[in-house]
Amino acid sequence: MVRKAVKRWEDNQITGIGRRNARTSFYKDSQKRMSLNGQWAFLYLDAPELSPEGFEQPGPQEGWDQIDVPSVWQLRGYDRMHYTDVLYPFPINPPYVPDENPTGIYKRTICLDEAWLEKDTILKFHGVDSAFDVWVNGMHAGFGKVSRLPSEFDITKLVKAGVNDLTVRVYKWSDGTYLEDQDMWWMSGIFRDVELINEEKNAILDVQVDGTLDDSYQTGLFTARITGKQPLKEAAWKLSYRGEMVASGEAFAKEAQICVNAELKDVHPWTAETPELYEFTVNTGTQEVTVRCGFRRIEIKDDNFRINGQVILLNGVNHHDYNPTEGRTVTREQMEADIRLMKQYNINAVRCSHYPANEYFYDLCDSYGLYVINEADLECHGFEWVENYTWITDDPAWEAMYVDRSVRMVQRDRNHPSIIMWSMGNESAFGCNFKSAAKAIRTLDDTRLIHYEGDFEAEVTDVYSTMYTRLKGLKEIAEYEVKGNKPHVMCEYGHAMGNGPGGLKAYQDMYRKYKRLQGGFLWEWYDHGIYTEEDGEIYYKYGGNYGDFPTNGNFCIDGILMPDRTPSPGMEEYKQIIAPVDITGVEGSMRKICISNYYDFLDLDAVTLHWEVVAEDAAIQEGWMTDLAVAPHDSTVLTLPIAPFELQANTDYYINLTVCQKEDSLFAPAGHEIKKVQIPMQIRRDEFSVREAADQLRVSDRAGILTVENSLVKARFSTVFGKLLSFGTEDRAYLTEGPRMNVYRATIDNDMYKKEDWMNKYFLQKPVEETAYVNWEEEADRTIVRIGTYFSCYNQSWGFNCNYTYEIYSCGQMHVELQGKAVQRGKLEPEFFPRIGITMRADRKLQNTMWYGMGPGESYVDSKAASVMGIYKNTVDGMMTNYVFPQENGHREQVKWFRIGDGRDGLLCKMKAPLGLNLANYTDESLEQAQHPFAIEKADDVIIHLDYLHSGLGSNSCGEEQLEENKVKLQDFALAFTLQTVTEGSEIREARIQYIE
Repeated sequence: MVRKAVKRWEDNQITGIGRRNARTSFYKDSQKRMSLNGQWAFLYLDAPELSPEGFEQPGPQEGWDQIDVPSVWQLRGYDRMHYTDVLYPFPINPPYVPDENPTGIYKRTICLDEAWLEKDTILKFHGVDSAFDVWVNGMHAGFGKVSRLPSEFDITKLVKAGVNDLTVRVYKWSDGTYLEDQDMWWMSGIFRDVELINEEKNAILDVQVDGTLDDSYQTGLFTARITGKQPLKEAAWKLSYRGEMVASGEAFAKEAQICVNAELKDVHPWTAETPELYEFTVNTGTQEVTVRCGFRRIEIKDDNFRINGQVILLNGVNHHDYNPTEGRTVTREQMEADIRLMKQYNINAVRCSHYPANEYFYDLCDSYGLYVINEADLECHGFEWVENYTWITDDPAWEAMYVDRSVRMVQRDRNHPSIIMWSMGNESAFGCNFKSAAKAIRTLDDTRLIHYEGDFEAEVTDVYSTMYTRLKGLKEIAEYEVKGNKPHVMCEYGHAMGNGPGGLKAYQDMYRKYKRLQGGFLWEWYDHGIYTEEDGEIYYKYGGNYGDFPTNGNFCIDGILMPDRTPSPGMEEYKQIIAPVDITGVEGSMRKICISNYYDFLDLDAVTLHWEVVAEDAAIQEGWMTDLAVAPHDSTVLTLPIAPFELQANTDYYINLTVCQKEDSLFAPAGHEIKKVQIPMQIRRDEFSVREAADQLRVSDRAGILTVENSLVKARFSTVFGKLLSFGTEDRAYLTEGPRMNVYRATIDNDMYKKEDWMNKYFLQKPVEETAYVNWEEEADRTIVRIGTYFSCYNQSWGFNCNYTYEIYSCGQMHVELQGKAVQRGKLEPEFFPRIGITMRADRKLQNTMWYGMGPGESYVDSKAASVMGIYKNTVDGMMTNYVFPQENGHREQVKWFRIGDGRDGLLCKMKAPLGLNLANYTDESLEQAQHPFAIEKADDVIIHLDYLHSGLGSNSCGEEQLEENKVKLQDFALAFTLQTVTEGSEIREARIQYIE
């Protein structure tokens, strides 16, 4: 029997060959660098063993392709796209991987002059997935693992003056892949920057700084340890704040390092709200490097983790490296755009899920102000699915691999003040290797907290972390001493898949109520859709769209930022829920408000307050309040200077309040909105009018069609099918069908665990209305049509006895009332319904919309913090939210009236009591069937939904389902509205008219 040699990429005892120890990424460095980004020759192979003989040697590459670096090769036409959340796409047989192991050989030349060769040459790869070998001029320079961490190789002895040949062979699968089973697309290649460093012979290799605070939290205690490639004799150093030197000196070597200590009185502390940074510069005469320092102290005190003595609340988000055209390859510009958006949306923390980001990400977090959980590139979730979760996690043979990933992360990133926790990885069970990693981290850095959600007993971690904990369980954690009573963080919650998440306010209320609960991180930042342009259509692909199997489908479309970088409604909701300022009305007063400061460090003199009194669609008074001296975690009552004003008839009044940023900041200009609040004024002057009679209504009943009409109105009913067929004028039908009762919505991703029962057990998408009676009576200026029906769905014992009343007035109006009485003659019924309401259809030409209700964006009962009452305009298509995976969208809550029109004429619908509204150019059925937005089949009519109640969104694709109070149960209901035709421009006046009934 011949036993094959152990392959480097299958040897879990190798963490690297020829790779230098990890070290600090300097903020500035005087040493010369050469970017190797750009076009490389590329040869794609099905396995590394198929590499052509002598591939590593200099020479022409006949028949090779060209590929850009950095990039992932799957998005350059090689290999195949594949998405899984948990599953390994190969047999679990660690450390071995399949023989079919897609491999990319990269080649390029580098021209170096004699001046360059006077110093050393360091080759640095910032990220290669998943393992790789390097040859320089045909000689092996090293081997690297860990996809999302840098690898440096000293190639000084391998380079020469003139042209040098560089060859890199990258392996898709390696033993390291077993530790990189994160929820994302499987992508491969040199996906981060590559560069050469022209390093001094006596270079500064590393600078480790620490800026902490004394017990007063006012005096800064600074230490630095400077390590040289050769023993450093001395170095000049200075510490600067905003360009001004605050300390300096000459440092002399103590053993292998130079140590610096300084004490600064009245230091400017770093927090996410006040990201104050100092620069520490070291000059050896031949090299000058700068690293940044933030003075802040992280500690656990009285069962809470604190920054600078203050208990903080993390309002965070999980962040993957992602770009819809480049996959895992992102630029500094995109990273900065991400961080600016986070700050604009009140996010104060980010978890690097589930691997370290590129070096510059942490520089940006330092500058803009974000608390960071930095996470090791480690997840082996697939082992859970074979019910051997600790297979390698509790195997000492893998210890070096686990420890290496944490240690290199800490060694690279430990100077960043934004990082407050080291996370050892994600979803990999718990065992001896995590204990070793925690010990190694503490040896390197004892100034930060250790996090790992998989340590369920918080045995070695400093915080007790959970994910997707339901509210009931979260309350138990808050109220009982468990897991050593360590502070609690939700490392993942609020799964933002599709239309959602809903119910975020319930979580935020709990975080603010219980001191032990120190916030959490929404899952997640970005939808991982792949930009696709086919047959003139632009859309975004997800798992399964490439024939990849097994796959988790659109589970990668779970971000609050859509692939085209449009903030989703969920992101707008999150901004308002977590806003660091809140305002409530004071009971019994229309002018007094209570303003609460939820900042941890900032006084409210950093913000301004804009107030306005609004008569539905127009501001009648407004002003600014700028002196808001409210301390952190405090509140005060303010009196708004509202002057008396005359009330318009039949008009609602609101106080709209907007908290704005007072000064320009790095992420937004002065005036940027932080929080908006609306307070109903509860004042109103009602006036009632009498309908003017017009020519007498004519009623005819022929061939099962009942028609009520005159010169101003025409309504047609089917006496056979018991429904309204159309409503409008004698020459045009504005309403083309309805109303018909409905309990179904196109399912959203958060309905995924209800969908099977809703559609295949209760058949909610298959409604039937059986006619019980149709009768009518004529009066002086109106005709009343009454229709009774029984509503249910296929094979169900539950239903509703429905009584429709239509009052058609000679003046052109039709008043509609529906009374529904719930019926149950068996035992089975849905736990809750998506909605209870009606559907109608309208003329397809009526595409202009206006409504008085919540807006401007969509709103649901458990997701409406970003909406306020007002009068809004849009189009039918404009009211749609274009989710990557089509689903229920575009709902508006608390609608009091709406109009649809064609630019001249329209249909006005006024509610007796506010209802939920959807307007769409497609049916729920076509929305349910479509896999991408372009595939949604258009309807021949405008589809109108009016809902008595519409269930919430929840987060049950991976989290809390709809709360009980947000579920629509089998119940009696009633709704009423009035229809009339209007000329566009007159709808507000017409809507305000109230009639004596």
